[in-house]
Amino acid sequence: MNKPLLVEIGVEELPAIPFLNELPNIEKKWLNILEEYNLKTNFEFFYTPRRLVLWHREFPIKQEDIEKEIWGAPKSIVEKNKNALLGFAKKNNINVEDVQYKEKNGQEFLYYKTTIKGKESKELLPEMVEKWLKSLNFGKTMKWGRCKEEFIRPIRWILCMLEDEAITFKKFCTTSSNFTLPHRVFKEKIFIDFVGKYFCELDKKGVIVFQKERKEKILREIKEIEKKEDVKVEIDNELLDEIVAITEYPTALIGKFDEEFLALPQEVIITSMKEHQRYFPVYKNNRLTNAFIVVSNAFTDNFEYIIKGNEKVLRARLSDAMFFYKNDLKNGLSIEGLKNIVFMDKLGSLYDKVKREEKIGEYLADEFNLDKEKIKKAINLAKADLLSEMVYEFTELQGIMGYYYALAQNEDKEIAIAIKEQYTDIATNKISAILNISKNLDTILGLFSIGKIPKGNKDPFGLRRAANHIIKIAIENNIPLDIKKAVEDNKILYNNLDTKKVIDFIFERLYKFYDVNPSVIRAVLNTGESNLLQIDKKIKLLNEIVNSSDFKDLSKTFKRVANIVKGFDLEDIKIEENLFKTKEEKELYEAIKKTKEFKNIEKKLDYLISLKPLIDKFFDNVLVNVEDEKIRNNRKSLIASIYKEFLDIADIKEISL
Repeated sequence: MNKPLLVEIGVEELPAIPFLNELPNIEKKWLNILEEYNLKTNFEFFYTPRRLVLWHREFPIKQEDIEKEIWGAPKSIVEKNKNALLGFAKKNNINVEDVQYKEKNGQEFLYYKTTIKGKESKELLPEMVEKWLKSLNFGKTMKWGRCKEEFIRPIRWILCMLEDEAITFKKFCTTSSNFTLPHRVFKEKIFIDFVGKYFCELDKKGVIVFQKERKEKILREIKEIEKKEDVKVEIDNELLDEIVAITEYPTALIGKFDEEFLALPQEVIITSMKEHQRYFPVYKNNRLTNAFIVVSNAFTDNFEYIIKGNEKVLRARLSDAMFFYKNDLKNGLSIEGLKNIVFMDKLGSLYDKVKREEKIGEYLADEFNLDKEKIKKAINLAKADLLSEMVYEFTELQGIMGYYYALAQNEDKEIAIAIKEQYTDIATNKISAILNISKNLDTILGLFSIGKIPKGNKDPFGLRRAANHIIKIAIENNIPLDIKKAVEDNKILYNNLDTKKVIDFIFERLYKFYDVNPSVIRAVLNTGESNLLQIDKKIKLLNEIVNSSDFKDLSKTFKRVANIVKGFDLEDIKIEENLFKTKEEKELYEAIKKTKEFKNIEKKLDYLISLKPLIDKFFDNVLVNVEDEKIRNNRKSLIASIYKEFLDIADIKEISL
């Protein structure tokens, strides 16, 4: 028999971000508990900032009975040792006379069958609810009053009802009952005599329990505002989820701010709105306008004071931002103050880091024949905005403010853009690309030199991300960055640097960068190739062939080539035509000589693959390991020359399907 079950955990307002981080796990954890207690049924989970709700339309009133079979020692052993029977009975808390023998796999064993009666759900629910709450991981927890238990916020009430019966228990210093609390504007409790009334009673008292409905209400009201005001609201989905999590009865409202603040960079205005006030920015004719959308949690018909209050708060924030902006423009960009900011123990100040990046940038400029002076200027100014009042207040604007301040002091636009893009994985010009690569390469080399190397899943300094940025930016901007050469040539800037570890670390990121058979990447890297553009081209070329329908057959032939020359010195290949004894040797030799004509690796790979029929013919008709040492070595040299030509692209023996 089933009955509807409602469990509501009433709390003080939940912090949105920790709650949303755990949200994907909350239902899974309750489901695990249902399975553990043999009470698995369908359910729904709802939430507001003040309540976590589990709703089962049909919940078993008791567990099902379980039949349990217990097997013991074989009869042959029991007949020799009577204590085996006594031990079996004692272990399972049963009478000796209740034990039987039953056949299994042609042999008789001690056997006992029993039925475990299922418990009533109302006996189990207190323990289940407690276990569920303790399983939730929101990061930090807190204690309240004299309660020894901890939760993300104090638990103020627990509603637990099976149809019309309140399940009473005490957990987290709170006694469960049959009441809930409405929106904060109402003071009285709402008593529930039947679970079906819960949702409609709360709806009357300013609580929309269904988070999906709250989201739809916000979006619907924003659409109405857009239509009425002839504007466009920028919807940030993460911000929307956060607002849904902090409201019980949301209402979208439009507020205004003084037009003079539009003189600020729009990122400043938007950051002030989103990060600090949870407002949505508003656009008119594709330009930011002096309006914002605030979502109120008030349950009222008059929002005048709420709008005015939010306008006042935003005005104060934007006034501060304007003050910071004007001061920063007056002071300009300078890096002298970076000397007083420690970058990392043993790596000096941020100023020292800038100077190392500058040397790497100059090196790369020389390597790729780029504008060295622009690159030096961009690197020197890149971190200057860290000293600005605006970035001190809004740390998320670093780089962005540097862009605006660079333009204000008439720096080249490419330099300004490079400053703006330095914390991203994109670069829209070569100056930006070199700045980004220099910054990330210095970070990796520097931290490796002082032993701050990622281990397992731990990467506190984001070095894997830095390596990803280097790879992505070099490839997307067609920069032929030779990782081995760049690391080796710049190791002089660092003490105790194990360059091999750094190179291996960066190349290891290729396995995450490409969605290909890992052996394809390994085959390319095994050739010693370290130019990122060449690596990229070779991986993509080889992957196409590996994914082709006839690669399995190709693989057999070329792996045979690799196996035959295993251990052969590829630097000591000597082919003497006068030692050829068969036409297959001559034909294959003439074909191999033509590979030297191909400078394009795509055409060269196609040609090498086209040699398969000749190679197969050679293997079918020519014995390589003959007694005559000169002929044997000559034939191995012939095969080795094919393998060596392949090594320009990939080590074919590494490819596995």
